[in-house]
Amino acid sequence: MTDRTDITGTVTDIDGHPNLVLTRTFAARAADVWRELTESARLERWIGRWEGDPSTGHVAFFMTAEDDEAPPEEYTILECDPPRRFAGDTSAATGSWHLWFELIEKGEATLLVFGQRLNPEDEVGSIGPGWEFYLDRLMAVHKGRDAATVAWSAYFPALQPAYQRLVAGG
Repeated sequence: MTDRTDITGTVTDIDGHPNLVLTRTFAARAADVWRELTESARLERWIGRWEGDPSTGHVAFFMTAEDDEAPPEEYTILECDPPRRFAGDTSAATGSWHLWFELIEKGEATLLVFGQRLNPEDEVGSIGPGWEFYLDRLMAVHKGRDAATVAWSAYFPALQPAYQRLVAGG
């Protein structure tokens, strides 16, 4: 894959906080996409896995796409409304992130709206390309392809300037 220059993310104010919002459309029902985003074995194919009991409101998340030996991040589940909406917070070890997604069925297709609340210290120039990369890995595995066919080098630093411009005025 060659370097990309187009971005799908926008920065939107939600409840008085800036959020980086990205979308993807799947040729599948929301319940199928929900499983890709919430079942540990499916998540591990494109980003990482979780361990623990989600009914407690906490799981340990391992970002194995970056490192097979990734240390766990505590993840607090704030909202879980299958197959429609999910929200949660990561632990402070990496600078606490509030992540969320919504699934909107449109006939036989489903729109994924994925977001991250931005903290003042967050570097959108690397966060934006990162989520583009991971969401494209999700799309690849959902279509039956190996996530490794999506190359990080096509996203960063290629998309960094566009994401920096996105928040420069804001």
